[in-house]
Amino acid sequence: MPTLRSAVLIVALANLSYFFVEFTVALNIKAVSLFADSADFLEDASVNLLIFTALAWSTTSRSRMGKVMALILLAPAFAFISSAWQKINLPLPPAPLPLSLTGLGALAVNLSCALLLSAYRDHRGSLTKAAFLSARNDAIANLAIIAAGLVTGYLWNSVWPDLVVGGAIGIMNIDAAKKVWSAADGEMREAP
Repeated sequence: MPTLRSAVLIVALANLSYFFVEFTVALNIKAVSLFADSADFLEDASVNLLIFTALAWSTTSRSRMGKVMALILLAPAFAFISSAWQKINLPLPPAPLPLSLTGLGALAVNLSCALLLSAYRDHRGSLTKAAFLSARNDAIANLAIIAAGLVTGYLWNSVWPDLVVGGAIGIMNIDAAKKVWSAADGEMREAP
């Protein structure tokens, strides 16, 4: 089993790689949910690179970085707001097959990352909590993206499945940010 530092570095590189895939597809099919999720992949790459660096720091410095990461976790919510506004002004549903297939690829990446990080999910600290919660939330979001593609393709050819999933991704990241902020506060109180 890799060390925690090695695991977060692998997760960072996997997230950065899939960001480019998902962002490209999101631009081509105008999918709000994929745009929010691609911002989430970039955010996860950043968070895991920061964790890789910060694990060598003192508890106080790590707790401060945990608060920075809590703020970074909010990026997909802002990406959703921006892309949702554009989608409402031009209400064309995204292509369902590329939406679902890209969501399936994202699910594979995120499940692999969550599995790799699951060995460290009970490790104390806001940094580890941020990494695990991000990977877990992303896998849940990917299932919703796949469902949005299926609903759009077979049941309801509308922008709403995509918008609803994009909004849910934003809400999940806001919740994760609160949990990481709380863990960072706890670390700060326990620091010498």
